[in-house]
Amino acid sequence: MKIQTIATGSAVLALTAAASAQTFDVIGGQTSVLLDTGTLSAAASLDLSSVSSDVIAPGSLGADSVAFGINPRDAASLPTTFNYTEGFGSFGGAIEHTGSVFFNADSVEVGNFTIGFDAARVGGDRSGFFVESTTGIAAILFDVASPSTLEATGDGLTIGADLLVSNEFATFLSDAGLAASDLTGADVGDALVEGVVPAPATAALLALGGLAATRRRR
Repeated sequence: MKIQTIATGSAVLALTAAASAQTFDVIGGQTSVLLDTGTLSAAASLDLSSVSSDVIAPGSLGADSVAFGINPRDAASLPTTFNYTEGFGSFGGAIEHTGSVFFNADSVEVGNFTIGFDAARVGGDRSGFFVESTTGIAAILFDVASPSTLEATGDGLTIGADLLVSNEFATFLSDAGLAASDLTGADVGDALVEGVVPAPATAALLALGGLAATRRRR
C-alpha cells in the first residue's frame, strides 16, 4: 500500500508539473483599437472615413473605439497561431484578425491585421510586438509599446498598450506626402487584446490524457 501511495503521489506531481508548464493556444477573442484621430489628421493627413462591415463598433476601449475579431486557428486565411505559457514565460506565433479601416474618403485602406513579435524591434518603449496591415497598405504600421496591462493565464490573454508609429509607416507617410516630419515613435492610439483560450477544464483533460499516454508508453 505504501508503494501505491508513492506512485500516486508521483503521478500527481507529474500532472502538476505538466500543468504549470502548459502552453495555452489563443483560439478567438478580439482586439480593440482606439485611434487618436486628431493626431492622425493633423500630423499624417489621415482622416478616418469608414470601417468594413466585419469590424465591431464600439470596441472595449470606449464609444469611439473599434474591434477586430481574432481569427480561429482553423481559418482558411490568416489562421491565428499564437500561444503562451502561464505568466507569459514563453510565447510564439501570431494573432490574426479580419477587418479594414479606411481613411481619406476610403482612398486609403489598412486591415486584416497581424500582431506578431520580432526581438529585433525591442528598444526604447517598444515591446517587440508589432501590428502589420496585410491588405491595402501592406506594411508594419505600429510598434506596440511596453504593456500597461498584461495577464496571461489559463483563463485567457489580456494585453493593453499604446500604439507607436513604426519606422515603416512613418516612411510611407513621408514618401506619400502625408506627413511633413518623421513620425516614428509617435503615440497615436491604444490597443487591447482580449484572447480566448480553451476552457480550464478542457486543458486539464488534455494534460491528463498526455500523462496517461506517457505512462502507457513506459
